Amino acid sequence: MEIQVYSINAFANSLDGGNPAGVVFDADYLNEDQMYRVAQKMGYSETAFVMKSEIADYKVRFFTPNDEVDLCGHATIGTFTAMSKLGMITEGKYSQETKAGKLSVRTDDCHKVMMQQPLPMFGDTLPSSEIAASLRLPPDALERDIPIQIVSTGLRDAIIPVRNLDILMKMQPDMDSIMQLSRKYGVFGYHVFTTECMHPENTAHCRNFAPLFGIPEEAATGTSNGALAGYLHRYVQRKDREMIRYAMEQGYCMNRPSEIYAELSCCSGQVHDLHVGGFAENLRISTLDI
Repeated sequence: MEIQVYSINAFANSLDGGNPAGVVFDADYLNEDQMYRVAQKMGYSETAFVMKSEIADYKVRFFTPNDEVDLCGHATIGTFTAMSKLGMITEGKYSQETKAGKLSVRTDDCHKVMMQQPLPMFGDTLPSSEIAASLRLPPDALERDIPIQIVSTGLRDAIIPVRNLDILMKMQPDMDSIMQLSRKYGVFGYHVFTTECMHPENTAHCRNFAPLFGIPEEAATGTSNGALAGYLHRYVQRKDREMIRYAMEQGYCMNRPSEIYAELSCCSGQVHDLHVGGFAENLRISTLDI
């Protein structure tokens, strides 16, 4: 069977930047085994399959090469940007049915896409000694005044603060240890960040590791940066404004520079809506034989 698959680099701030995602439209006729095979052949961290929905404008399922996940930020941005650039949708607000719930997606006339995410849910704090060892860092490389904590906006991630950009960029994690601790604590992976940035107008510089799901390092992550935005609001840059905007850098160690935007709508200091998004570039199409 031949399948047409689009590829697009989500959250790109250059033509070669961003995180590539696969997108298959009109995927209702595919079964799970076929979706797995497409995702494995594409080899991206996630591939999105767009279907009809009875409760939303679209139903979207997300597959890594190893597993299905409830939600994927960069594949959502890639999917709706592809639809916008292909003329399948116009500027406006849409809804997608996902395993993380029914979520809204906004597009504008410049093909910028912002996706709604579930509100941040804060889980357990994690021991710094174990986490530091898995990153091959001394314990004093981590920030001491804010916690290592599990946060989820659809996928559970360990949010890990380090002291500066030099530590983050030079870090060479132990993937086997990260895999073991991800399994132990029930997280998708690690989202490691510092508030020291390459571009001073941005909020945080990030690296993301999810070897448990076959993703050693990811160039741009929507769900993890949504979780980080909630974390920053709680611990680092709490502001009593109705709208708070963050911009995250990621992918520079992979030569895939990415920029991810987060918008928090707040009331009396409490987050009541969260959108994450950005731009996607380099749309292309290929045919797979599965």
